[in-house]
Amino acid sequence: MDDKLRNTVIRMAWEDRTTFDEIHKKTGLAEADVIRVMRANLKAGSFRMWRKRVSGRITKHAGRFRESRLQMKRVSRRDLLNQQESE
Repeated sequence: MDDKLRNTVIRMAWEDRTTFDEIHKKTGLAEADVIRVMRANLKAGSFRMWRKRVSGRITKHAGRFRESRLQMKRVSRRDLLNQQESE
């Protein structure tokens, strides 16, 4: 892997809003490959911090992110309707 691609993968992996699906589309690397790149190129503490951060982020997994957004929209609409009815 050349330096430019490695730097691109690391930068996108650190970004909160860039999903693993987007990284795969742009670089051809699956989530497991991105993890390998991060493990090989970050210091141990930085890698652990990144993994902890990514594991808790719904935004890194496009499917989960879309699902949670839909749930938030449904709840918001329901709350608005209930609020209008009670007024």
